[in-house]
Amino acid sequence: MLTGLVIRDVVLIEALELEFGPGLGALTGETGAGKSILLDALGLALGVRADTGLVRQGAAQASVAATFEVPADHPALALLAGGDLDHEAGEPLVIRRSVRADGGSRAFVNDQPASAALLRTLGAALVEIHGQHDDRGLLNARGHRALLDTFGRIDTGPAAAAHKRWRAAEDALASASADLENAARDRAWLEHAVAELTAASPEPGEEALLAEERATMQKGARLAEELETAGALLEGSQGGLAQLRQAARRLDRLASEHDTLAQALAAVDRAVIEASEAEDHLAAARAAFAYDPARLDAMETRLFDLRALARKHRVEPDELAALAQELAARLARIEAGGEGLAALQREVTSARTSYLEQADMVSAARGAAAGRLDAAVAAELGPLKLDAARFRTRVELVPDNVWGPDGRDRVEFEISTNPGAPFAPLVKIASGGELSRFILALKVALAEEGGAGTMIFDEVDRGVGGAVAAAIGDRLARLAQTAQILVVTHSPQVAARADRHWLIAKRSDGLVARTGIHRLDSSERREEIARMLSGAEVTDEARAQAERLLAAA
Repeated sequence: MLTGLVIRDVVLIEALELEFGPGLGALTGETGAGKSILLDALGLALGVRADTGLVRQGAAQASVAATFEVPADHPALALLAGGDLDHEAGEPLVIRRSVRADGGSRAFVNDQPASAALLRTLGAALVEIHGQHDDRGLLNARGHRALLDTFGRIDTGPAAAAHKRWRAAEDALASASADLENAARDRAWLEHAVAELTAASPEPGEEALLAEERATMQKGARLAEELETAGALLEGSQGGLAQLRQAARRLDRLASEHDTLAQALAAVDRAVIEASEAEDHLAAARAAFAYDPARLDAMETRLFDLRALARKHRVEPDELAALAQELAARLARIEAGGEGLAALQREVTSARTSYLEQADMVSAARGAAAGRLDAAVAAELGPLKLDAARFRTRVELVPDNVWGPDGRDRVEFEISTNPGAPFAPLVKIASGGELSRFILALKVALAEEGGAGTMIFDEVDRGVGGAVAAAIGDRLARLAQTAQILVVTHSPQVAARADRHWLIAKRSDGLVARTGIHRLDSSERREEIARMLSGAEVTDEARAQAERLLAAA
């Protein structure tokens, strides 16, 4: 919902701040007072092309800021998230735009720089503006299918799931067919590669293990002589450990003779223990660095073969095993021939049939919903002085190359303005006043199915009065029960139905003209409606009639 609008230096508006609320709001004023300027200013904030002609004469730039209240699930918030723009939950959404007199414009959303394209997308989600020159919303046939689906509460989810399965099956068949064709051309190479890899039997991690073992054995070859010498000095009957043990036995017989001999024996015993541990560690080291020339040669040969095979197939040695499985699978597909393709083709056929069943149900539901919508719109045409016109929702199948997850239908709203006249799109055959009333009839028929939170109707009552204007006011009031409605109107019957009423007036000091807008209180409102009824001279009879219109609203 639009809650505020701040305008600075836009054409005849010098400075203006407006507050809006829910329900139906009417904007009135004499012809030429500047009602279109207000819509132009709002359009600037909503991403319409920045025109330097909007800048008030003598000002450096024009600026507009629009404030909206949006619920947590509003589509506009998803657009902000997609554009990496922040919005704090519960806070208003503020869109600000300026255009300089010398050209160029800037846009901000919540004080964060944004593109005009994003503003246009946001604007379409926040506000619908319906007028004589509206070429979006209900006049854009690209959105008619979604509107009909929403009106008819049509669930396209099963069709979308079936379409996804069908396309996935087609992709799998195409991929398998291409793989089979390519593989068949390379069959001789595949057979040789699979045989070569199978014979080699590479294992993941094998190359690293072999390289580590080879490095250890090569180190053992360098240390072997030193290890043998160290072992000879410790081990054997003449080794250091044997000599220590002999010394310990001799001291054991003498230890009782003197304390120092007992201490010497204890020291030698400790030396024997340490030397024994050294002997064990030395033996373990000699085992760890065992040097086997034949084993080393075999390892180097295996490493050479694995690395050569990896270079040949342009993979890492650890990937050879997986490559062997992949090539074997490709060869198996060739050998299986068309059996795999036949199974995939059956899956495509089955998935397509399932999609067509779901799409046909969607088409049938759309046909039924189109009938209900046509009847709902037809009921609105008579009171809006469009009783000679006919409305229809055309639902037709599209070529199979454009079938999609939403089904196989193209939907377009069409009218015939006179008996016997052919049906055609709204925008092509309706006059300005008729077009606005057709849009109003459609919006009333679709009212319960939602839309933008704010709708603006620009002179929807152009060229009509009396009972037709009253019918327009009634329908706008009904729409205002589910959305915020703003209407620029010349009709007192419409203005009387409003919950809020603003007067747009142009003032001049003889040199400069300015447009101002202010909200009317109850007495001012009665006077404005009386003016709309009687013209320049407001009579007591007009005031009485204004009172009756306000009382009946």
